[in-house]
Amino acid sequence: MPVATMRFYGCLKQQDGGNPVTTAQTAPTPQSAPPALPAQTAPTAPYAELARQLTGIGAVKRELARSLPPDCPPGAAAVLTLLDRHGEMRLSRLTEFMGVDISVTSRHVTHIADRGWIERETDPGDGRCRILRLTPAGRALLAELGARYTASLERSLRDWSPQDIDVLNTLLARLRSSF
Repeated sequence: MPVATMRFYGCLKQQDGGNPVTTAQTAPTPQSAPPALPAQTAPTAPYAELARQLTGIGAVKRELARSLPPDCPPGAAAVLTLLDRHGEMRLSRLTEFMGVDISVTSRHVTHIADRGWIERETDPGDGRCRILRLTPAGRALLAELGARYTASLERSLRDWSPQDIDVLNTLLARLRSSF
């Protein structure tokens, strides 16, 4: 069984019997190498496999993003989802939720505001700031996005049992609550 030996830009290089498995990228030789990690022991092997599997989630997310309408890229959908989940908020708070630079959040907000999916009103407590709020059109789009995502998952996982879906939901929720 392959044992993961090195994390590289979110991916894992693997070794099998001392021979590296060919990867699409090779790590550059650093000027000052970080301290060597201890040899992997049996208890960490499941975590290494989990890390490898989680890197594959990106492919799932990209496939789900293909179900979005052309005028609603993933970042815009994320903004709408956060406003729906957490209610109206300032741009700075939305940026914190998204974990990106404020300029990126601002571009997403401009994109969805131009389409009428959110409104930006002056904050009564600070006239320099704007409060972001979903519009009825934004809520309707979110319902459509939810239906598209659900249909895509149903198609992709049609051979999974309902019990397998329940287990996956439970474990993903548990994983998410651990961070």
